[in-house]
Amino acid sequence: FYSSEKIANAFAYESSELDWCEDNYRYSEHVVEYFNTVSSFFFFIVSPIMLYLLHPYAKERNLGIHMVWIMMIFVGVFSAYFHMTLSFVGQMLDELSILWVLAVGYAVWFPRKLFPSFIKDRSTFSRLVLLITVITTASSFVKPTANAYALNCFGLHLLYTLAVEMKCCTDQKALRLAKLSVALWVLAISCWISDRLCCSLWQRLNFCYLHGIWHILIVMAVAYGSTLVAYLDASNEIPYSLPGLQYWPCDKWAVGFPHIVLSSSLKTRKRC
Repeated sequence: FYSSEKIANAFAYESSELDWCEDNYRYSEHVVEYFNTVSSFFFFIVSPIMLYLLHPYAKERNLGIHMVWIMMIFVGVFSAYFHMTLSFVGQMLDELSILWVLAVGYAVWFPRKLFPSFIKDRSTFSRLVLLITVITTASSFVKPTANAYALNCFGLHLLYTLAVEMKCCTDQKALRLAKLSVALWVLAISCWISDRLCCSLWQRLNFCYLHGIWHILIVMAVAYGSTLVAYLDASNEIPYSLPGLQYWPCDKWAVGFPHIVLSSSLKTRKRC
């Protein structure tokens, strides 16, 4: 059992071994990393928008898909708390919330044709993902400083899966969305790595905000990437709905927030 003192220490300011490049307490005596904390609120802006835009698709496919963006709100909450305090508890909540978002994404969107040979249905695959996620959650306390690097490795597997799926895709909007998704992810991960490895350089340039920029870029990368994956899923699992891609607020811009439009609905026809 943990003593009350150890528990208190885990919640204490700067009890985490991680410390990002941004100057601590520069703008507030109550917020360790001000820009990193404020940029985390970008999750609160994007998540409700994506929940709204993807609702027609989720309603037709599976409402459980909404869990991805609901949990992204928690990622924003825990990220803000972590950077505000740099506490050990904040670090673990931040990293584990990302792990569970990835787990939900794998469970609801991983292509059936790429399932391991011994798995025949999505429910079995989802239980396997749950088991692996629980084990990973427990093991993440062994070496917490390695967690962030391990989570980024999942991104490489997602890129591989996306590349496999896009080989047979001829939709120009989907191909453009794939390029934008990868570009955003590359920019985001470059900011993350540079903040970790080149901090002294950015301090000399008096620009220590790359991790905050990572927050903004990664949430947009997730918005673009998850919509692309959802589109491929809809094309494979509910082709009768005739899914298509559009951008909000104006489709002619080809920038903004991507979402799926369904030209037909079998469920609607059944109700009528």
